[in-house]
Amino acid sequence: MYIPSAYRNENPAEILKFLKDNAFGILVSTGPSGPMATHLPLELEEKKDQTLVLKGHFARANPQWRHIADADEVLCIFNGPHAYVSSSWYQEEEVPTWNYMAVHLKGVYRMQTEEELWEALHALVDKYESDSEKPVSLHRMSRATLAQVRGIVGFEIRVTRLDAAFKLSQGRSQDHPKIIEELQARGGSAGAIADAMKAQSGA
Repeated sequence: MYIPSAYRNENPAEILKFLKDNAFGILVSTGPSGPMATHLPLELEEKKDQTLVLKGHFARANPQWRHIADADEVLCIFNGPHAYVSSSWYQEEEVPTWNYMAVHLKGVYRMQTEEELWEALHALVDKYESDSEKPVSLHRMSRATLAQVRGIVGFEIRVTRLDAAFKLSQGRSQDHPKIIEELQARGGSAGAIADAMKAQSGA
């Protein structure tokens, strides 16, 4: 990923938080006719030796997994909030731009064993059910329901390279108050960019 130096984030804590908050990513690999990509929940785990591992699963009917072998390199893309930034918010004339947050991870792919898949599925469901009023658990589901797990294949990706781009109007600190005000008024993804800009500046 091309990242101008001003926008490259090398803060491990901020990047790990971003990956955990934006865990629905895109796994890209090489297929017989060119690139293949699937949108997937990709859960990040930090090992005791500080190795980073992504865990996920494909639908067995998805042909992509059949074209990835153990030890192949794959790319995972994680998108965060983004927003159009009008140059009318600047004190001086300039072209409009786009603020965004994104992380690319490259890593080595390995298929999970059945035991590893079940462990990852329990962790995934428990994580996202934790704030539910009536959380479900795989432990309490019937065998008939759990038989659907036969329709997926699990994998792990050992991360070998990490690139993080947090483009948040760096270099335009004099315009930050106005940009933040306008983005907050728009809410949604734009509001999230405003919050990131405020956090970056310590406001």
